[in-house]
Amino acid sequence: MDCLYCSNESSKVTDKRKSPEGVRRRRECLKCGKRFTTYEKSSQNNFYIIKKDKSREKFNREKLEKGIFKAFEKRPVPKEKIDKMINIIEEQLRRKGKKEIASSTIGEIIMKKIKKLDHIAYIRFASVYRDFQDIKDFKKEIKEL
Repeated sequence: MDCLYCSNESSKVTDKRKSPEGVRRRRECLKCGKRFTTYEKSSQNNFYIIKKDKSREKFNREKLEKGIFKAFEKRPVPKEKIDKMINIIEEQLRRKGKKEIASSTIGEIIMKKIKKLDHIAYIRFASVYRDFQDIKDFKKEIKEL
């Protein structure tokens, strides 16, 4: 692993632990002595999303992030919490061990996680996911909160 500061190729691991991002390693450069953190994530098999119209689409983390971050736009929830939630959702989906997962399953998992963090973000996400047509749909969902 090259040092981020002096590009030296030699470093030692001072700490190693599991994290939602993968394996976190704290390293110290043997030349300049500065410390930096690296993350190792194992390459995992991709799976497909089966959409409502029965079409298949390869899982795309960026698309998942985009939809979730849109729901949390201008909300007082730290980005770190949202990132952690996204990592947990992705891990939960991968642990299913399936080659194909219905978009409805993914949507329900996402909604449960968002609901725990922020009710406004939850309503925003639900309005798109459940395709609210009028104010009655919003009122019904808010009542259930």
